[in-house]
Amino acid sequence: MVLILSRSDLEKILTMKDVIESVERAFLELQKGTAILPMRATITLTEKRGWMGVMPAYLGEMGSLSTKIVTVFEKNLEKNLPTIMATILLNDPETGAPLAIMEGTFITAMRTGAVCGVATKYLARKDSKTVGIFGAGVQARTQLMAACAVRDIEKAFVYDIFKDRAKTFAEEMSKKLGILVEVSEPKDLVLHSDIIVTATTSKTPVFDGNWVKPGTHLNLIGSFKPEVREVDEIVIKRSKIVVDQKSAALEEAGDIIIPLKAGIITEKDIYAELGEIVAGLKPGRTSEREITLFKSVGLGIQDCATAWLAYTRAKESGICKEIDLFS
Repeated sequence: MVLILSRSDLEKILTMKDVIESVERAFLELQKGTAILPMRATITLTEKRGWMGVMPAYLGEMGSLSTKIVTVFEKNLEKNLPTIMATILLNDPETGAPLAIMEGTFITAMRTGAVCGVATKYLARKDSKTVGIFGAGVQARTQLMAACAVRDIEKAFVYDIFKDRAKTFAEEMSKKLGILVEVSEPKDLVLHSDIIVTATTSKTPVFDGNWVKPGTHLNLIGSFKPEVREVDEIVIKRSKIVVDQKSAALEEAGDIIIPLKAGIITEKDIYAELGEIVAGLKPGRTSEREITLFKSVGLGIQDCATAWLAYTRAKESGICKEIDLFS
């Protein structure tokens, strides 16, 4: 029997705190060599401004084997649909039999928030109180949730090119998290934030890197193509750079690739992979004044860990809508 988990099921059983812990375990496995993580296979539909990725992964210690199919269609905002949609298949690593099929858009949002939660835990100043977010979509919401899970956040700022979306985000997240959330403009947001998140579909930098103050931590999650970036070379040059996986970043992260090709930075300027810091092989933040920057393109191990967590929580809670797929 195959377990079917809808978004509403997942919202009931997954908490950001638990997902952060699971994703941190996944990065530890990646560093230890107990994970298998192929590069994702992708299809780009240029005329439709669409993209599809297939992301398999295996976590040996966790015992999780999964595949995610994710799509990103930029025009979906105009249709009141999520930009990102996904489905995840979880298989038994002993037999290959399917264990669960689950809605992957919510898991994608949660695990993306969670990986930045892990990065923020190790890289942001301990006394960080303010968060500034570029973008007001689904990803932005889980980014703020994750920041609040690992730091005592008191206030957040949001900027979006669609002002009504930013206003809705501010009202919703203020009530949800019990903190003050204000709609802001780019420069004010950057100047007043201890932690800055970019969660946009922009193809060009969304702020001036000179605005970033010493001691700031940045999480960059929006761009995942080599020709696209959310930040300029100024802030890249000023920052201690940490990536989710170096090989993936050098293949997909325009925020890194563009300044590399321009000769502004070299590969040696990539300080560490997140797993190295989680495993204690390299320190995270070492100065109150350094600017730290985490660039994530998204890895299948994040989905793999979160899907396994969802499956085990569903079994524990009795949420068991099952089908006999092969009858």
